[in-house]
Amino acid sequence: MKFEQTGLEGYKIEFQALEEIMEEAGFHYVYDYERVTFDYKIVVRDDVYYFRIQAHAIEGEIPSHHSVVQIVNIALGKHYYPFGVEYDEDFPKNIVDKCNKKIELITSNIKEEALS
Repeated sequence: MKFEQTGLEGYKIEFQALEEIMEEAGFHYVYDYERVTFDYKIVVRDDVYYFRIQAHAIEGEIPSHHSVVQIVNIALGKHYYPFGVEYDEDFPKNIVDKCNKKIELITSNIKEEALS
């Protein structure tokens, strides 16, 4: 499930600032120098969901603290072992609500740190 029109897409921010904001909100990240994905893992009984916020480097390389990244994608997926994460399905309302609360939590901090 893709979250659209959250107000976060397109924001440009220094990687270090985004890293601090996301870690404070409970996200962990993986990167490949040009892209970074921040994951928030949600476990409900035997189901595992990943709320993901992805960004792309537009200046420098990740994880350089002064690199600049742009938020490009916000999505929710369900993990199916051993196949991976599926994004195209109906998700429980409580999981979607939890993701929307995470968006609210990080939005003001990202907007404060965003570069013009």
